[in-house]
Amino acid sequence: MRTAEISRNTLETQITVKVNLDGTGQARLATGVPFLDHMLDQIARHGLIDLDIAAKGDLHIDAHHTVEDVGISLGQAVAKAVGDKKGIRRYGHAYVPLDEALSRVVVDFSGRPGLEYHVDFTRARIGEFDVDLFREFFQGFVNHAQLTLHVDNLRGINAHHQAETVFKALGRALRMALEHDPRMADVVPSTKGTL
Repeated sequence: MRTAEISRNTLETQITVKVNLDGTGQARLATGVPFLDHMLDQIARHGLIDLDIAAKGDLHIDAHHTVEDVGISLGQAVAKAVGDKKGIRRYGHAYVPLDEALSRVVVDFSGRPGLEYHVDFTRARIGEFDVDLFREFFQGFVNHAQLTLHVDNLRGINAHHQAETVFKALGRALRMALEHDPRMADVVPSTKGTL
């Protein structure tokens, strides 16, 4: 089983993340930011990744530090759990619709952090959640998981639907990229021999 546990303690946040990349999509989420929990649940369920995330942050200021640091911690946990990347498919992609919204996410466990993020939300807030924080989450995740991530919301009117299609597609793309390829059992999927 590819599992990892990460703790991050700063003056702004205290976070623990446990991941099982070979899970069944179970999630225990308590970040203090309900809409973030809802989105993380999409990654777990659609990626078949077990997630246990607990966070305490300076929410009396706003959710920025908590959302960003959850992304960082999740990225660290995924990087640790995936290990040397032998036998993984490396690349993953998914298109996910939800009613009028459609998003595409493409991932490469390249060992190089890179984010292309193209989501024009139709409103600035979903309930109490500031949609600008999604970019911070993804940047933290990408930097610490050491992967390339392309996120494109292709269409959407309802901002909740836009966000949900992005996170569902991320779960599906991670699931594909992290899947074991039996023909590559002891091989790193790179002509360099390392990722």
